[in-house]
Amino acid sequence: MSARTLPEASFARTALGSGPGLALAHGAGSSVAGTYGPVLEGLAARHTVVGVDYPGSGDTPRSTTPLSLDDLADQLVAAAVAEGLDTFAVSGYSLGGPVAVRAATRHPERVTALVLTATFPHRDNHLALALRIWRELAGPGDRRVLAEYLTMMALGADALEAMPAEQLRQAIGFTADSVADGTPEHAELALRADVRDDLPHITAPTLVISTTQDRFTSTRLHHRLADTIPGARLAEIRTGHLPMVERPGEWQKLITEFLARHGA
Repeated sequence: MSARTLPEASFARTALGSGPGLALAHGAGSSVAGTYGPVLEGLAARHTVVGVDYPGSGDTPRSTTPLSLDDLADQLVAAAVAEGLDTFAVSGYSLGGPVAVRAATRHPERVTALVLTATFPHRDNHLALALRIWRELAGPGDRRVLAEYLTMMALGADALEAMPAEQLRQAIGFTADSVADGTPEHAELALRADVRDDLPHITAPTLVISTTQDRFTSTRLHHRLADTIPGARLAEIRTGHLPMVERPGEWQKLITEFLARHGA
């Protein structure tokens, strides 16, 4: 059905649920479980959910060569097809947003809708600086410093300042333990990712979810996506970069209601 030949689906994948297809593209330094875990069962209650772990995440071996959006997008589509889905919606979070956009433009016959959360069409100066620090801290060294940086950057001001000291300490420890080995390669890909030329060619109904307290991807970038993708709708959620941590129920509702409206 797709105009492009798909590769063998070789990335580790998650598949569960039943109903219309929904492919999940996770964020940098994370995995399908790490990004979508708090909403995974809720999404699977209405959809056949398929997601792949990028190289260096989950059970997918780390890559020895630079990552590319085309490869990640094709692997996501190949995994969905391998699970028996001819057509499906795609949800992309953070780095998964450019992956989802690329999947929609490389395989438009298969992608029925897009949901793009806390993401970007290209790096701006702020994101470039944040990614370079993240990439350097993710190398050999003390992961606690990386975890402190990510906790500071990823949580919204409301959530961060509401945390008692012990809860904050636990959050930093959890973050340090869950950093994906492939994080440096993910951050490097995010620095190169640029899907501006793809946006006008998206034909699938699209929802852009703007995380309004985001310190990684600015609302300026969220609005640029919504303004450039034909017919895209913009919704806002008052969180930092982690809606799955701060407001998982609200995030899940935005996704499922949009997909229901568009028959996905």
